[in-house]
Amino acid sequence: MATDFWASSHYKRWIVDRATLKESRSDDLQYVDDPEYLDFFAIFFANVITKLGKKLNFRQRVISTAIVFFRRFYIKNSYCETDPFIVIAACCYVAGKAEESPVHIKNMVAEARLFFSQQPYGVKYFPSDNSKLAEMEFYLVADLECDLTVFHPYRTLLSICKKESSNDLQTEAGEVGVGVDDGPRYWGSGDGQLELPDDAFQLAWSIINDTYRSDLCLLYPPHLLAITALYLAVVLHGPTRELLQQQSHSADVTPAHSSPRRSSRQNSSTSSSHAKKPSQDFVAFFAELNISMSLVATIAQEIISLYTLWERYLEDSDLVDSARTSFHGHASSQAQPGASHSGVSTPVESLDDVHRPHGVTPTFLLQVLTRMRENRLSDMAHASSGRPVAVNKMLERTQAAG
Repeated sequence: MATDFWASSHYKRWIVDRATLKESRSDDLQYVDDPEYLDFFAIFFANVITKLGKKLNFRQRVISTAIVFFRRFYIKNSYCETDPFIVIAACCYVAGKAEESPVHIKNMVAEARLFFSQQPYGVKYFPSDNSKLAEMEFYLVADLECDLTVFHPYRTLLSICKKESSNDLQTEAGEVGVGVDDGPRYWGSGDGQLELPDDAFQLAWSIINDTYRSDLCLLYPPHLLAITALYLAVVLHGPTRELLQQQSHSADVTPAHSSPRRSSRQNSSTSSSHAKKPSQDFVAFFAELNISMSLVATIAQEIISLYTLWERYLEDSDLVDSARTSFHGHASSQAQPGASHSGVSTPVESLDDVHRPHGVTPTFLLQVLTRMRENRLSDMAHASSGRPVAVNKMLERTQAAG
């Protein structure tokens, strides 16, 4: 049994390069107006899987596994030729089995059908027949090459931050190899571990969760994503950042009168506590890592780019509220004297006209997906008069449900 990520088949099989990802989206790029919409699809579908997983009471690792299965499946398939919603249900169903949190197929179908029928999805065609999901499960496992073991960055984060024995996180540490002390560690010596405050650790955990809104889980090994999340947490967490700044200026001696006067008892207790638990050197920790910090910086930039893109993704309710506020503000400005040079007010035609360039919503993305599938089916219908269009026969019956 593999004891770590590097000894597993995951590293060679499921870490892909950007050229492979671009090639996997070649069919979709023919039918999408803006290639950037495919990046928004990554955010949208990850959010859908997360919401469905929470309704099924899945742990975070099960949800993350389902997202990884979804990403792997679409390395070999395209959005315009498949129904992503039946794929999402199958990914959650298989992830529950793989992570020992199984859900009965009847409950999965019922929950998915009810959830997808609600707004903004409005999917009325989701099959009620359990055999459709079972069939999609077969296709999914086949495209995953029966490799259902997923290594997540959580394992590295727990190991480096010495959180493996934490009661509330112990269930997330149950992956193969956690707690193994023998053999080489990518963080160098066995002493290269870091203790973070709980809120800083939670920030790093949240950053890892956010990386699943992109293809980072397919591009980089999980330990690099964990270390990058840890690096960003140290920089972004206020108290930890202040401590880091103090350490960077450790050569400067702080005058005694600059700190508030304390009693001798407080001083002695403080000095004894510092003697027991010295302040950790974050700079030295990252400098001693047995990894490329330039690569960590590159991943950090990609995560920041993800957040920049994510800011433009809005749920439909958020966009309507924002549009309504802007609409009233626009109407008020038009009512003021001199607001219009022509003397004729130009009110906004509808709420959809406001902020459309600034935000992408699930409703808009579903419209884009529908157009992509319709155009693809149209090309396939006209293929008989020209060169035949390759069709994924395995998914043909499942697609008929859509």
